[in-house]
Amino acid sequence: MHIEKTKGVYLFQGNTLVVPETIPESKLHEPLPPEVIQDMEALEPIRIPCLSGNLPIDGVDLAPRFPIPPKWRKIPLRHVIALISQGSASNRSGPTDPIFRAYHVIQWRRESRFCGSCGSPNQDAPQELARLCPACGRIEYPRIAPAIIVIIINDQDQALLAHNKQFLPGVYSLIAGFNEAGETLETTIDREIQEEVGLRVRDIRYVRSQPWPFPYSLMLGFRARYAGGSIQADGVEIEDARWFDRDCLPDLPGLGSVSRYLIDQWLSGNCS
Repeated sequence: MHIEKTKGVYLFQGNTLVVPETIPESKLHEPLPPEVIQDMEALEPIRIPCLSGNLPIDGVDLAPRFPIPPKWRKIPLRHVIALISQGSASNRSGPTDPIFRAYHVIQWRRESRFCGSCGSPNQDAPQELARLCPACGRIEYPRIAPAIIVIIINDQDQALLAHNKQFLPGVYSLIAGFNEAGETLETTIDREIQEEVGLRVRDIRYVRSQPWPFPYSLMLGFRARYAGGSIQADGVEIEDARWFDRDCLPDLPGLGSVSRYLIDQWLSGNCS
């Protein structure tokens, strides 16, 4: 297999990263040398242009039943996010490494094999990261779905934490939801909080964002002050929601997510 000059290659299988067992955790976020896949049959790397003029990267989407080579292992991508956030794999403050761009694009290409207008097989656009329909000319770009997540603080400096039905037992996190068509982010925050826990908020402030490729979101983190209402969990997504003090907390989401960052900011007193 001839491989043109590239920064390296990532191998994914589902929501896992596939790497040789010899790769230490501190290097999991780095692309593998392209030569590692030269002897693997039936692999077709996808060339992904990097941002800011850097060398492109390659991504490989392994089929669910593709046999993992001997002495290789699968690492959940959420574990890699946590490592990057902690600084074990990067000196940056958030998970913005090429691995997440590669994984996002891999998913999008898997789901954009056919034109959404006429159903013809798509092709890669020649000059940009896009899919082009040769039949009707429709162009499709990678999807990005904005989603908000917000920590709500009351006048007693307590934080609202909620248990979603999809969480592990005992885990509480923050109110979150997708931005709907025609909404501002502030409107999304008001709607989601009203729908899920029946509260009103004020003083909404943006904190930070994070690429969250599960499947293709951009998480936008906010903080807000409680403005009124009593907690009423919707029973559909949210099973329970409560005000918590810093010294009496439930199980929290893992490191690496915007939700945990916002909670940790509150715990350190930096969320006033």
